[in-house]
Amino acid sequence: MNREMIDALKQIEREKNIPLEVLLETLETALLSAYKRNYGMVHEARVTVDPETGEIAVFAIAEDGSEEEVTPSDFGRIAAQTAKQVILQRIREVERDMMYDDFKDREGDIVTGIIQQSDQRYTLVDLGKVEALLPPHEQAPGERYDHGSRLKAYVIEVRKSTKGPQIIVSRTHPGLLKRLFELEVPEIDEGFVEIKSVAREAGYRSKIAVSSNDENVDPVGACVGAKGSRVRMVVGELRGEKIDIVKWSDDPAVFIASALSPAKVGRVVVNDVTKTALVIAPEDQLSLAIGKEGQNVRLAAKLTGWRIDIKSEQQITEEEVDTFLRAAGNAPAAEEAAAAPDQCVALTTKGTRCKKKATSGSDCCAQHSQTA
Repeated sequence: MNREMIDALKQIEREKNIPLEVLLETLETALLSAYKRNYGMVHEARVTVDPETGEIAVFAIAEDGSEEEVTPSDFGRIAAQTAKQVILQRIREVERDMMYDDFKDREGDIVTGIIQQSDQRYTLVDLGKVEALLPPHEQAPGERYDHGSRLKAYVIEVRKSTKGPQIIVSRTHPGLLKRLFELEVPEIDEGFVEIKSVAREAGYRSKIAVSSNDENVDPVGACVGAKGSRVRMVVGELRGEKIDIVKWSDDPAVFIASALSPAKVGRVVVNDVTKTALVIAPEDQLSLAIGKEGQNVRLAAKLTGWRIDIKSEQQITEEEVDTFLRAAGNAPAAEEAAAAPDQCVALTTKGTRCKKKATSGSDCCAQHSQTA
């Protein structure tokens, strides 16, 4: 060791952001092991490296704590060989740790990478300094992952390993849809629009519920964008996945009716205790409300957190509605006082008659006309 070696260590400190003290401490530990291995030392010892001159000294430690320098005359050659191996290994370790630190806080974030390899076992995505793993169960049905193509993925886990960080990404996670809208809609980043919930069946259809923190901002319109430009960008990134954007409401009945779009349902009666909802839809809207193989109602249930039962107007009687209301702890509509001629005929989320005045030319008030 000499001054040139110290200069080399300082250059590594600048380029790799590894403190010189850490490099010297690692080197001293390795040199002590080399000394023990090559000289058969039977007593305690320590090795020092002068941070200015690079001079090495080996000290034997007696039982009473006193020290005596025992540096071998040919120890410089062994030290040079050891230093090169140790420093290179330490650099690799620090770089792995730095990469892990860079990604450990990115769980729940989006990364963009280039597909390097794809087969039945896994797909590798090059993120620049490190590769991410896209397992088969996190791949969207019907998507092709061609070598060299670029894609965005959602980071679900970052693991620490001896070979560096192992990053697991997903193309099916609902968080991917949420993050994509956050990238495309400035109003979300600015806090004017909030994504309340997401329901997704990757590769087929998704629903998101949005609300506005500014009465002058339409949350649905903000997410759709001018002529559908914003939602079209998200659909393109998800390779054609259909997306329904609905307005969130703190009124469960209104929210459930919106969540079942594009279907236009009639009455929605809810049971707050069991979080179940009875939806009565016009006959021509029933199949649309349920969706192909039940997909629309299934996604609406995920989006709202309510169990939804849909019946057509021809399938259900007022007696069955009253039975549901009794189960919910509400009085049947038939037992309520008769509504005034201009009173809204809809039921509230509690199953009671709405007290608001009906709008002109309608049997419902302005609020319930939107869900009729």
